[in-house]
Amino acid sequence: MLEAFLWGLAAASSLVVGAVVGLTIRTSELVRGFIMAFGSGVLISALAYELTEESFRLGGALATCAGLAAGALSFFVGDLLIAGRGGRVRKRSNGRQAEESPRSIALGAGLDGIPESVVIGLSVLEGAGLGVAVVAAVFLSNLPEALSATVGFRKCGYSARTILGLWAAVAVASGLASLAGFTLLDGASDFPASFILAYAAGAVLTMLADTMMPEAFEYGGRLVGLATVLGFGAAFALSQL
Repeated sequence: MLEAFLWGLAAASSLVVGAVVGLTIRTSELVRGFIMAFGSGVLISALAYELTEESFRLGGALATCAGLAAGALSFFVGDLLIAGRGGRVRKRSNGRQAEESPRSIALGAGLDGIPESVVIGLSVLEGAGLGVAVVAAVFLSNLPEALSATVGFRKCGYSARTILGLWAAVAVASGLASLAGFTLLDGASDFPASFILAYAAGAVLTMLADTMMPEAFEYGGRLVGLATVLGFGAAFALSQL
């Protein structure tokens, strides 16, 4: 159980790393867009080869399709509710966070990371070796989110302590989500495990399409296509090692 929590926490620790970078190093929008696109490519590779493929192997087409649909709808509805409460600009670096609720922004960041963290816990539970590509994907994809949002928070006048505290809380919540994935699915048969893997894949893919990739293109322009492919290739190579 402790291993599941620590792996989830380690993967989400890049939120704090990204915040520190955003507080100490001036980065251009192009660089942030490139990092966000690279992280998107990494996640696409992980959800295709580590999540959906494994889901189909365990439970077949029914569990996989049901999980993908449920994950996509859950994230869509959750994101819609959080956006209505003031979290729609959680990844922005232009300072628009001043218009929104810090609590809702934190909830939105948690919504982005919880499905990924549950999968990490499930990977530990299966005992077949942790999906390194999944952990790397979560770690890398969190960096640009925290970096961009931190730049926005600083423009709004939030203190470094408040910003770091927010991201540390989200990282701990991600560790707890990983622990939940381990605990709640302990002893589950192949069908529930398959459903959860596909559920996470659907939620993550919806998150990428709704928030991460549009903002990557806004910041980085046409170069983000190359960065996305680079991230996808790097994660695929890592999964084959």
